[in-house]
Amino acid sequence: MTGILTVINWTILIGTSLFFLILSLSSFNEKEYRAAVIALLAFILNNLFWTWFLYASYALQTINILIISGLGLFGLISLMSFFPNKPTGRDLSNADQYDERDNMFARNNIQHYPDLMERYYAIRPENESTDRQLHQKPEFGEKEQIYHDAYTAPCYEAAFEYLEKSIPLSTGAVAKQKISIDPIQFCKTITDISKFYGACDVGFLQLRSHHFYSHKGRHAANWGKKTDQTHKTAIAIVVPMRVEMIKKGPTSCVLQESAQKYVEAAKISNILATYIRQFGYRARAHNDANYDTLCVPIAVEAGLGELGRMGILMHRVHGPCVRLAIVTTDLELPDSACPKPLYMEEFCKMCKKCADNCPSGSITHDNEPYSRNFRHWSIHQEKCFSYWKTIGSDCGFCLSVCPYTKPDTLIHKFVRFYISRNFLNQKIALFMDDLLYGRHKKIAKTNPENIFKT
Repeated sequence: MTGILTVINWTILIGTSLFFLILSLSSFNEKEYRAAVIALLAFILNNLFWTWFLYASYALQTINILIISGLGLFGLISLMSFFPNKPTGRDLSNADQYDERDNMFARNNIQHYPDLMERYYAIRPENESTDRQLHQKPEFGEKEQIYHDAYTAPCYEAAFEYLEKSIPLSTGAVAKQKISIDPIQFCKTITDISKFYGACDVGFLQLRSHHFYSHKGRHAANWGKKTDQTHKTAIAIVVPMRVEMIKKGPTSCVLQESAQKYVEAAKISNILATYIRQFGYRARAHNDANYDTLCVPIAVEAGLGELGRMGILMHRVHGPCVRLAIVTTDLELPDSACPKPLYMEEFCKMCKKCADNCPSGSITHDNEPYSRNFRHWSIHQEKCFSYWKTIGSDCGFCLSVCPYTKPDTLIHKFVRFYISRNFLNQKIALFMDDLLYGRHKKIAKTNPENIFKT
């Protein structure tokens, strides 16, 4: 019996010590020094604890057996898939379309067009008072904003100017001859092309009414016009953002990273739409400030992740650290295969870390509210956008504190799998995330010395 106990103790000692050591080294590499120190302390204490059993007297064998049995039972429970209160899914059969004119970017932009303001507030008088207050705040790139930097601000402004000028690339002439294709092979090729040009994930979905904006609102030239809703299939493109940049939120680092990834997403979607049109099918790219579609519900329903408390896509690997683009086409393609659920939404229900840390109080602590005739997370966009205009960045503080905002390393792959098994694992994972990384994060008063350094 003593020999078996010794083997088991050595096995547990080596296994757990390796885990804590890898965690410490990984955290140090990620510049998460609090997590690195705590993991190193755990490594030392773990070694002392199991070494004690290895060289302890025969009288401690009973305690040793009980602890090992408890660990074994705990390990079995950790592998069980059990979510007793998981939702049955969202009923989208009566979902109302969202009007892009109600988007805060559109509402901010109409201050430059008095005629559009008059028309908009005639149909949305409840928004006028709030909007006029927001219009008084400085615009992005103005020196009054907290994180304004005279040398780097023109960079993201140049990126968004580039995106504006690239809008004509989203549509184009369709080849006169329609080429017959194998839908399965075509989907595979589209996925390969997207990843070749920088995407990390791609999904396909049959379009429904709630996937489209009802009316355009972002640009004065087509403001108030109905969107084109004749396409049949959506291709969702996911581009990952650098965790190191997002962790520096809400400084200008987030805005620079966001702009750069919007450029990448636009590039991929524009190339992909052109590629499809060469086969004789209509195709349109939807990218930053140039959407007929809502990216998040398409990406969620295409199986690329789940909807998080922040109201954005929680990607299966990169969490909220992604940017999206969509390509729609009249070519009928099969929906993506439905992957196993990761129960990220269940984690979001109890975590609330983003809500606790949101500087503007834009994220609810409550359960998913109902709007547009269905249940879904959404933020208080007026509060959020007001804070953006105050600081001169798109903040991203909620992204920076999210437990899913981690590099795709071996240790974090394991944690994501662990979280996906059951609600008890999720509670333990949240406790550990708070312990290692802190529950509340301080907001930086200034930009880092080098905004572009990762």
